[in-house]
Amino acid sequence: MPKPSSENFCFDIKSSYLSIVNLVFQTVDVPLIAADLDRRFGDVADFFDDDAVSIDLTALALSDVSSVDWVALLALLRKYRMHPVAVRGVGPDDRAMIQSLGLVIQETPSQVTSAIASGASDSAVGGTVSAIDASTTEPALLGALVIDKPLRSGQRVYAKGRDLVMLAMVNAGAEVIADGHIHVYAPLRGRAIAGARGNQEARIFALGFSPELISIAGVYQSIDGDLPKGVESQVAVASLEVSESGERLIYKPINR
Repeated sequence: MPKPSSENFCFDIKSSYLSIVNLVFQTVDVPLIAADLDRRFGDVADFFDDDAVSIDLTALALSDVSSVDWVALLALLRKYRMHPVAVRGVGPDDRAMIQSLGLVIQETPSQVTSAIASGASDSAVGGTVSAIDASTTEPALLGALVIDKPLRSGQRVYAKGRDLVMLAMVNAGAEVIADGHIHVYAPLRGRAIAGARGNQEARIFALGFSPELISIAGVYQSIDGDLPKGVESQVAVASLEVSESGERLIYKPINR
């Protein structure tokens, strides 16, 4: 077989972006992580559908990062159909070991700033910034998933990568999940989880707002009849407020 000439290469090199789920860990205790994964996703088999995952350890101290049982953690994530490809928030002493596992080191913004200050070349800094951008790029949402039948207790619907539109009642004991917004054009009496993959702009709308539980971008609140005046059983919306003091769910009536 003839070798390709310089005008006829075997492949081209082009820049591209890969959508990656960013898992921000608050602990490196693998049994605790396993219990939380089972509690939140154990009965949602397709939540992680062979997704590429970045392991974000920036919220932890470097001493904790150095104690990670990487074999156990990677095996656990793969059990839930996640494919770890990158790690953020590790110290210099751990880099060689992590790279030996086939994982890419993603630089944090502070590390990028340090590299610029130390006179790093434009090409090196540019590559680092691209890696950070790739991990935080959200895929475009698909068209909404529309369900026109009531959900009974024990039933669940998950709109992966899209909004969810319910044209019928969500009964107590049922659960609706969406990566985007949730619209219920009927009474909402079960559990509603919007922004399931971290979209803090997601909202939950209902014509009869009486949920058992509300969650947006991982912020949960059980509802036990404790809703603001004008919201219970009314046309209302739930959203996530993010401020310097923290995150909280807020509920407002929608005036017609």
